[in-house]
Amino acid sequence: MRRTVIAMLVLALLASCQSRQTSVQKGGARMDIRLTSTAFPEGGMIPKRYTCDGEDVSPPLTWDNVPEGTKSFALICDDPDAPMGTWVHWVLFNLPADVRSLPEAVPPDKELPSGARQGTNDFRKIGYGGPCPPSGTHRYYFKLYALDTMLDLPAGCSKAQLLKAMDGHVLAEGQLMGKYSR
Repeated sequence: MRRTVIAMLVLALLASCQSRQTSVQKGGARMDIRLTSTAFPEGGMIPKRYTCDGEDVSPPLTWDNVPEGTKSFALICDDPDAPMGTWVHWVLFNLPADVRSLPEAVPPDKELPSGARQGTNDFRKIGYGGPCPPSGTHRYYFKLYALDTMLDLPAGCSKAQLLKAMDGHVLAEGQLMGKYSR
């Protein structure tokens, strides 16, 4: 009896420790978007051009393997290695469903010509703010979400507001991680 209770507690603990949500397309099939950049490979070093030590422009991004029913995309870039907790570098949403790439140097405008909107990063600016670690090597996660809706959010919103609005609307997601060191 005691072993059964301990085993159940261990299983419950393990289940609660999983931090990555599984992307599920309607119908229950797993669906992952393939997100890439010509500027750096998955797990590779982000060139200085895309950081605060360079021109501080956004890198080019491309994606495919998008599920049916996608109405828009949202993009979040953040650094979980920041000393004071995760640092948000980019919040972008309402990218139209037919878009499959972002060019280098997306302008820091609240609204883009495509209708996409940008939120406020932790530098308290609209748009992309590149890697700028105080020291050491940090990881930067570009996370793209396929959504089944357009979001009713104003430009300038925070990552937390975006995540709340996306809840229950994510069809699939993709991720690209790059590193930067000073």
